[in-house]
Amino acid sequence: MSLLRRAARPMLASMFVTGGLDALRNPGPKVPTAEDVASRVPGLSDQDTETLIRVNGGVQVAAGSLLALGRLPRLSALALAASLVPTTAAGHRFWEHDDPAKRTQQQIHFFKNLSMLGGLLLAALDTEGRPGLGWRARHKAEHAEAAVRRSRGQARLLAKTARAKLPG
Repeated sequence: MSLLRRAARPMLASMFVTGGLDALRNPGPKVPTAEDVASRVPGLSDQDTETLIRVNGGVQVAAGSLLALGRLPRLSALALAASLVPTTAAGHRFWEHDDPAKRTQQQIHFFKNLSMLGGLLLAALDTEGRPGLGWRARHKAEHAEAAVRRSRGQARLLAKTARAKLPG
């Protein structure tokens, strides 16, 4: 792992670990805002909002810790990205605020989260210089196709040789 990755991953993960711990320890202040959003999503309206906040916090702590440690970095970055969307949608709806100061503050947080989402998506795509899954699959398919062509050619040659050796 490069020095840059070793430094960048914990930096990116730090906000999620601290925010997730806060959500686990003290979900109460987030409940009214989260309930408003959960009531608009089918299937979530009947769930315990405090539990949903804690689950989201647990995902952030676990995936943030994994990302910081460089363990399953692509998967943990995707999990963090998935947890960031409802957090942003619930907590930073700047378009609903009439007070200019509050609107500006929520807009800053919204775009900060959007920026973090971009960083997480980049981290999820980072193969650390190794070929990605798509490339490896194409590469294996090309090798298999070449092996089939070789086998077909060898089979034709064997059939031709066998026909030549037949009497008459």
